[in-house]
Amino acid sequence: MGAMAQISSLFVTRLYRAHLSEHGPEIDPDELEASCLSIAEDDEAGQRWCAENGYPGYTSYASLTDLPWRFPVFADLVEALDAHVAAFAEDLEFDLEDRALVLEDIWINILPEGGMHASHIHPHSVISGTTYVAMPEGASALKLEDPRLARMMASPARRRDAREELRPFIYIRPQVGEVLMWESWLRHEVPMNMAEEERISVSFNYRWE
Repeated sequence: MGAMAQISSLFVTRLYRAHLSEHGPEIDPDELEASCLSIAEDDEAGQRWCAENGYPGYTSYASLTDLPWRFPVFADLVEALDAHVAAFAEDLEFDLEDRALVLEDIWINILPEGGMHASHIHPHSVISGTTYVAMPEGASALKLEDPRLARMMASPARRRDAREELRPFIYIRPQVGEVLMWESWLRHEVPMNMAEEERISVSFNYRWE
């Protein structure tokens, strides 16, 4: 009788998920939420950009580059994220050649009912992620896409009960206070927010410097 067949999983896509409090200073979720709402209310340039570009709700991505300077809670947040990114980079076994992964940008997202973020990647960064500030009941999950999807061509669809590692799309429903991170080439989106209340998150990119 011959040897048993061996099947391996290759070219793994890693997803990092943790509570912010595992690294860095303790973040007060109420203070973070209040800061996000205050910034959104005062950021006229950001409001104007969202209106001109048909962006649902509010984002500070195109208007503010100094959130850690404006509010101490964002400085604490970046300190925590630096530690989480370092842990993720270690897991990914990056050879950073004595250089560091440093914060490139950090921005607020406020999605009202019916708002969504279309599928996209972050091509100029190494690690991207989001921490979650307000996730009301019914708020949309994070949707991650298998990066090989466009190359599958004649491949049959997967069964509905396929193992998670074999599914073409993965939906992650994060909790307030969690941080999720992935390599920046991974395509992702936020489906339509079906909650009546706003979905609030803070997203970020890290580059290799």
